[in-house]
Amino acid sequence: MAKLVVQVIDAADLMPKDGQGSANPYVEVEFDGQRQRTQTKTRDLFPSWNETLVFTVDDLRKLSFSTIEVSVFNDRRDNGHKNFLGRVRISGSSVPLSENESMVQRYPLDKRGLFSNIRGDIALRVHAVRGYFPNPNQNQNQPQVQQVQENGHEHRNGHQHEEPMAADDEMKMKANHFFENEYDENTNNSNIHENIMKEKKHKEKEVRTFFSLGTGAGGGVGGRGPGPAPPPSVTVESKANFMRAGPPPANMMHMQFPGQKPPPNFGLVETRPPVAARMGYRGADKTATTYDLVERMHFLYVNVVKARDLPVMDITGSLDPYVEVKLGNYKGVTKHHEKNQYPVWNQVFAFSKERLQSTILEVVVKDKDLLTKDDFVGRIRFDIVDVPTRVPPDSPLAPQWYRLEDKNGMKVRGEIMLAVWMGTQADEAFPGAWHSDAHGVSHHNLANTRSNVYFSPKLYYLRIQVIEAQDLIPVDRGRMPEFFVRINLGNQLRSTRMSQVRSLNPVWQEELMFVASEPFDEFVIISVEDRLGPGKDVCVGRAMIPVRRIPPRIDSTKHLEASWFDLGKPSHWEEEGEKKKDFKFSSKIHLRLCLDAGYHVLDEATHFSSDLQPSSKFLRKPSIGILEVGILSAQNLLPMKMREGRMTDAYCVAKYGNKWIRTRTLLNTLTPRWNEQYTWEVYDPCTVITVGVFDNCHISEKEEPSRDQRIGKVRIRLSTLETDRIYTHQYPLLVLTPSGLKKHGELHLAIRFTCVAWVNMMALYGRPLLPKMHYVQPISVKHIDWLRHQAMIIVATRLSRAEPPLKRENVEYMLDVDYHMWSLRRSKANFYRIMSLLSGITAVCRWLHGICMWRNPLTTILVHVLFLILVCYPELILPTIFLYLFVIGLWNYRFRPRNPPHMDARISHAEMAHPDELDEEFDTFPTSRPQDIVRMRYDRMRSVAGRVQTVVGDLATQGERAMSLLSWRDPRATAIFIIIALVWAVFLYVTPFQVVAVLFGLYWLRHPRFRSRMPSVPVNFFKRLPARSDSLL
Repeated sequence: MAKLVVQVIDAADLMPKDGQGSANPYVEVEFDGQRQRTQTKTRDLFPSWNETLVFTVDDLRKLSFSTIEVSVFNDRRDNGHKNFLGRVRISGSSVPLSENESMVQRYPLDKRGLFSNIRGDIALRVHAVRGYFPNPNQNQNQPQVQQVQENGHEHRNGHQHEEPMAADDEMKMKANHFFENEYDENTNNSNIHENIMKEKKHKEKEVRTFFSLGTGAGGGVGGRGPGPAPPPSVTVESKANFMRAGPPPANMMHMQFPGQKPPPNFGLVETRPPVAARMGYRGADKTATTYDLVERMHFLYVNVVKARDLPVMDITGSLDPYVEVKLGNYKGVTKHHEKNQYPVWNQVFAFSKERLQSTILEVVVKDKDLLTKDDFVGRIRFDIVDVPTRVPPDSPLAPQWYRLEDKNGMKVRGEIMLAVWMGTQADEAFPGAWHSDAHGVSHHNLANTRSNVYFSPKLYYLRIQVIEAQDLIPVDRGRMPEFFVRINLGNQLRSTRMSQVRSLNPVWQEELMFVASEPFDEFVIISVEDRLGPGKDVCVGRAMIPVRRIPPRIDSTKHLEASWFDLGKPSHWEEEGEKKKDFKFSSKIHLRLCLDAGYHVLDEATHFSSDLQPSSKFLRKPSIGILEVGILSAQNLLPMKMREGRMTDAYCVAKYGNKWIRTRTLLNTLTPRWNEQYTWEVYDPCTVITVGVFDNCHISEKEEPSRDQRIGKVRIRLSTLETDRIYTHQYPLLVLTPSGLKKHGELHLAIRFTCVAWVNMMALYGRPLLPKMHYVQPISVKHIDWLRHQAMIIVATRLSRAEPPLKRENVEYMLDVDYHMWSLRRSKANFYRIMSLLSGITAVCRWLHGICMWRNPLTTILVHVLFLILVCYPELILPTIFLYLFVIGLWNYRFRPRNPPHMDARISHAEMAHPDELDEEFDTFPTSRPQDIVRMRYDRMRSVAGRVQTVVGDLATQGERAMSLLSWRDPRATAIFIIIALVWAVFLYVTPFQVVAVLFGLYWLRHPRFRSRMPSVPVNFFKRLPARSDSLL
């Protein structure tokens, strides 16, 4: 005899149900016809029970196919009824078989119906034991175990999922043949060794891993602020055959099954931080509406404005004043002004309230001396207790004049204007302030640690059509000229083909496209060149056209007139001076130029683009919503500067639309807490926001250039978010390196998407993804990739001019510049994505085959009845199909994803990627590897391409056989086919369609007793048809 032990620990953030903002919750657990409940906690939305419920398990082997249902109710003692507060369904296959392997897990409460209003979570500890287990609650007044009837309801087991899983495995096994890498002999030997070890492990017990989000003392419960989140702990459960059980219910978001989800350290973790938006302003200030997605952080701000009438300290009668702001061991220093008794600084200092080391703030004015110790001029002291608190949206605190004092507290000559107040990160002085954690950074590098908001330049496509030229003067009149046109715009350089008309009036009729950016301060340089030989081109004329004079075009129907432009003297002709002085240059070129403002200039891949608006402001649609992102913190970052004796100087960069944001850099910490919130306008829900984390390498005094290191990034598609819901999760920061996949920590984000125009948002799902010009006058894929690269260069160049700058490495990583490069790992991932889609079709085919083979006679009979009904009433076919789709969608609503998508290591095939594949992926272009490695990779590519070639050839063969039915390539086969077609035409004409359909359906669904193992006559006839494969060399 075995026992199932369910320990009910506590619950958090339950829904109030008593009409007075509270509830009387209790827990009811049901297992295998047994039902027990806990005590009722009076008026408590964060109840704690700590009770143990014990159930009898008749057969421990059947536990994997059972379900434990835990429900939370509100006890309405006045009328004996109860209100539903949520439930959790736990699959028996996830229950460990010993108490040592079990641990406390928090489960989000699930709804019972479509219109249920449920929130909160519950902490449980479940395990099974063999033999006698004493009930710790048997001496208490606990309700007795009640036998309940199932009322026709049966728990789900995993048998119904066996065939689809087998189909999926079979498809994956077939897919492996396309990507069998041809490595050396050592690799093959290691693969054989791995296969032997797999066979041994198959005989042993399988394992399943899962992890917990923490105990009931976690963040957010009772309004307590959470500390740094520990990494998820992992336990291993031994089980004989877990593949027999079906997938867990959708509300079990923390379970991890081998081969189905990423390992725990690569997964998504839901959190409940004490932010104002989630807590409903309980225990918080209701003025925290601006920054309601982040935790409030208090700072002591000191604004040093200026000073006046300072005394002279040097013998020369001069004064080089600067201000030193001291608070405990933290000290901030302003710049010094040479020979100025009325200096102006306008500098703000911010000291974190959590790190205040003293109750006295001291502002000291000193005189800068190069040879001796700096002279003391005067000081002002403030008691932090008396500092006023400023709450936005109040106006800024007005600075005041303070008289300086000496070290004894006596008034001295000179005054200083200061403003001291206590504020939060919502203060407008926060981004540009000097922070106490940056006390070791010089004034020159201090700007690289500040937060800022950037906007990408507005980009346009510049279309230039080169038509012809007239009266060109060749360099050598004794040869036929070979003219071509070279166009230069900034760093963009493109050339036309050689003119087919080899004369002095060449014609090209070629169109070239470039990327131009506002404010259009560049020139288009057009030069006509004559090719004298390989690598020797001579310019015969040049024209410079300002971009701002090029007319814009919004609609493709607008016809632009072509213009003639004069070709001026080349530069090397002008150097000759006197010799060519009297020569009159009269060559011209015929061009059609326009700025296509109807396109959207792509600077990132279309699959995860964050902006789809056209360049012209007249074609842009109004916004449909607001996206708010709170960048809370990061956990478990890896030290990136171990060689320098430092940890990590982390900052975040987020990009959505044309707006970029950069948080401040938190120095020398592995658990940075930014708590910064930003807002974007949303014009299309089918867009993606990207958040990246970097290590700042520009804060040291080293002169050699350095690049900020990548820590990881997160992409979130807005269409997967529910409106007005707050998502708080810890996202894994995964980076793929040549040595393999690495996790650099977790990023804690809070996201909320608010829709302000529901009708417009729903209408967007029926509109094209890109502006109209992309479909009316499309740009080829070849040109799109080149233009995307040029747009990225322009954006990176413009953002690098800001202060603090966004470096090119930031922009390249955020925009995925190398996304189009070849990668065998990425090719495998895309191939398996296709195979996973086809696995659903395979499962349907297997189901139909099972019906035809009468594996389940009852199901086959029901299909016969349904088929006859649809044949007799064909008008019900389409309504039945659409009704079936509606019911499936409604049924899947309860299994909908509860968490936003994130970087999935399993789908990306990054966990088990071969080192040589990663080395090839990170190789330069052109390659820099030795010749032997390149030859091995080439042979491997040929092997993979050969298999793909075979599959493509088989598909072509089947198509050619179908085309040969009427082509008389095989006269006898074509004659047989047309005679049979004539017979079928007469038969179908004289026979009602319902009769034909019934006969065909009954023949197709016939019993296996009437089937033959040999192929049918139509299949044999089709395979005998000729194809063109025998004509290939």
